[in-house]
Amino acid sequence: MKGIMKGLGFTFKGMTKKKVTYKYPDEPLVMPDRFRGIQHFDPEKCIVCNACARICPTECITLTGKPNPDPDKKGKVIDTYDINFEICILCDLCTEVCPTEAIVMTNNFELAAYSRDELFKDMKWLHENNQNIRQENNSQLTKGGAKA
Repeated sequence: MKGIMKGLGFTFKGMTKKKVTYKYPDEPLVMPDRFRGIQHFDPEKCIVCNACARICPTECITLTGKPNPDPDKKGKVIDTYDINFEICILCDLCTEVCPTEAIVMTNNFELAAYSRDELFKDMKWLHENNQNIRQENNSQLTKGGAKA
């Protein structure tokens, strides 16, 4: 009898404490400033230097470039840029070595998929994935002054 009363006392004490869980799908989580989420890629800034693909420890980044069609400009333009999120560890090394900041980390972390094939993301998806972040996280980014 004493054990039951002791257990009920512990239960009632826990019921009065502040809840520590989140209503995740309904209330989005606010990520800290240095959170490393899914990458955002800006193809206009990319100079096809391959630094991000060379430094990637899992070799999940593939990119190709072609010569610039404008004869007045030298260098290359990006042709394809793909990331395999099946093996990407979101280590932030690709963003650290990019000289033009063409690839940056965002607060987007929702990457669940039913098929492994859906985890191969191309240049178009990576460029538009900032729009996929929940509006609450976008407003939090602008309040905090962080750059997405």
